[in-house]
Amino acid sequence: MIELRDLLPEDEERLFQWRGEPDVARWMSDADVSGREAHRAWFDQLRGDPDLRGWMILSNGRPAGLLTLTGLAGHHRRAAWNWFIGDREARGRGVGRAAQVLGLDQAFGALGLHKVWAEVLADNDAAMKVQTGAGFRREGYLRGHVLKDGEPRDVVMLGILAEEWAALAPAARRNLTDAGLIAA
Repeated sequence: MIELRDLLPEDEERLFQWRGEPDVARWMSDADVSGREAHRAWFDQLRGDPDLRGWMILSNGRPAGLLTLTGLAGHHRRAAWNWFIGDREARGRGVGRAAQVLGLDQAFGALGLHKVWAEVLADNDAAMKVQTGAGFRREGYLRGHVLKDGEPRDVVMLGILAEEWAALAPAARRNLTDAGLIAA
């Protein structure tokens, strides 16, 4: 079963390890994992800033990844969406797909957002597939938008609105429940 839980102090070390792994770091466009202190400051901000929200993605009770929303304090009721699966064993098993459904339920339910948007590196086919499968729509293409390892990289802008998620959510939840990935 896939679940989301609030971040705990003991998650800081695991997230530092995951964010430094090449399979995770190569797709991160806006995170600087330059050192331990920078990571600790990021983690503390993620846990304490009302503008941010983060959840540990659990797979069968074990930490598997991270999902975050940024920009919650703005009056537009929108937030930036980021997630990754850090546990190698959890990749390719529907964990990201399930975490997105649970995260969108949080964003549009408990948090009352109007829109969730994401920046995805243009060559990250796996993330594009999972996010468009959850209902995110392509909203733009930004050429050379981020520097990754000193090289300019293109970014695809994706977004989903609350009313779009409301129409998609029942079938998405039913599919994941039927697959045994989330609780009914």
